[in-house]
Amino acid sequence: MLDLLIPLVLTTVFGALVGTLCRLMRWPGRERPLLFPLVGLVAGITAFFIHWLLNKVTGAPAWWLPLLVIAQIWLWLGPLGPMHKLKRQQK
Repeated sequence: MLDLLIPLVLTTVFGALVGTLCRLMRWPGRERPLLFPLVGLVAGITAFFIHWLLNKVTGAPAWWLPLLVIAQIWLWLGPLGPMHKLKRQQK
């Protein structure tokens, strides 16, 4: 059980750290600052399970895991992230 729990915790902490770094780099969406670490946590958890599945099926190398976390955070906060409401033009 610990052989899964320790890497899962480390991956979620890494995801939260990368999410916080994205917030500090002033990506769009600063009006909700808690969103960035939360997206990082969820991305870390899902990347861990995706990597675990890929490792069981294809024998994926360990260096893919941080890349999966960073790619998911970039996608979820960028192109696939929440759409910002467009400001209505003043008449």
